[in-house]
Amino acid sequence: MDRTLFAPKGAYFFHHPPQQSNGTQPDMQSTTTTTNNNQPQTSYTSTSQSSDSGEPCVTGKWAASLLKECARAISDKDSSRIHHLLWMLNELASPYGDCDQKVASYFLQALFCKATESGHRCYKTLSSVAEKSHSFDSARKLILKFQEVSPWTTFGHVASNGAILEALEGETKLHIIDISNTLCTQWPTLLEALATRNDETPHLKLTVVVTVSLVRLVMKEIGQRMEKFARLMGVPFEFQVISGVNHLGELTKEGLGIQDDEAVAVNCIGALRRVEVEERRRVIQMLQSLGPRVVTMVEEEADFSSSRNDFVKCFEECLRFYTLYFEMLEESFMPTSNERLMLERECSRSIVRVLAWDDIEDDTGEDCERREKGSQWSERLKEAFSPLGFSDDVVDDVKALLKRYRSGWALVAPQQGDDHQLGIYLTWKDEPVVWASAWKP
Repeated sequence: MDRTLFAPKGAYFFHHPPQQSNGTQPDMQSTTTTTNNNQPQTSYTSTSQSSDSGEPCVTGKWAASLLKECARAISDKDSSRIHHLLWMLNELASPYGDCDQKVASYFLQALFCKATESGHRCYKTLSSVAEKSHSFDSARKLILKFQEVSPWTTFGHVASNGAILEALEGETKLHIIDISNTLCTQWPTLLEALATRNDETPHLKLTVVVTVSLVRLVMKEIGQRMEKFARLMGVPFEFQVISGVNHLGELTKEGLGIQDDEAVAVNCIGALRRVEVEERRRVIQMLQSLGPRVVTMVEEEADFSSSRNDFVKCFEECLRFYTLYFEMLEESFMPTSNERLMLERECSRSIVRVLAWDDIEDDTGEDCERREKGSQWSERLKEAFSPLGFSDDVVDDVKALLKRYRSGWALVAPQQGDDHQLGIYLTWKDEPVVWASAWKP
């Protein structure tokens, strides 16, 4: 398919016109047009609130309708329809507009890449740009600000730390295998808890398995800061980083430096979704081989796996999840927040990766982005582990955490009598967005 077909004459495809001086977009309605097959086009009107107004955006407006219609046209290989809808989206979308315009902008990029079979190249370019601007200071500032305004990440940290501390209580030599990409922001509170234990302060070895290149760039400075903080807390501490792992299933006890006298915990936050679907059973078997006392797992509540061979269904699930995420950012950050823009740009890479990745061998070994829901992960984990569940104390700690944030957030646990051991959910306006769980051999 000729990608030049989709570029409006005289303008680069992803050029966005400047916003109106009052910060809003005018009502933009497409006139009824006719394609080569004489099918009338649908009219759409933008009625979204401007992000400058501070009003939360609402779903179900023009962006979702247009984007879904474009996805169906791509699936049907309807070139004239694709051309018209991409052009229309390009006129309406903006990464600096309201929520509808932002969602349209980033999904437009993925749709264009899918239509032109340029997803692999686009993703590589986006990742390269992100790496060049990445630094410890920028990453630290972004994470701390996000944790300040939203429990999206801290929910899993508090739940996992609680389960780990309870499972390793009374042990003198602890070894945590951290398979996540959270820049160790989870561990200062755990170090504080260890420092205040009534019995002897245990020795903690923290092994971080890095699976994302952006994280690898800043691990040296993170390790130095972790060691300094542990000394301040009076906790005997050892820190090591395992990088360059192409397949998590290849990890071994020997490679991770696990000793026979260590009580082991494995912590997986947002990392296993980056494992190819066909490799996930092997990775879970690897986790079992490490002999952990506890495995904690946190994943975002979305299913990009079961529908991966049906583009339209996968697109609709991806749109549902990221619309929720963008709405959450809209209500959590100021309209002009640089951190919000950085988080949205992170999403743009993931959206391209999910929807427009070409059928080319992935030589990075990362960023599979095939999320699965908590119920799906539970079925996988039950093949090697038993659900441990979270104690009332841990649940109370999580609820106390959520009270620090604005209304709309809640913890949901299945009722007693159901499968009450299979994790807890963070919900945003009654929609589950993050799942946390704990497991034992």
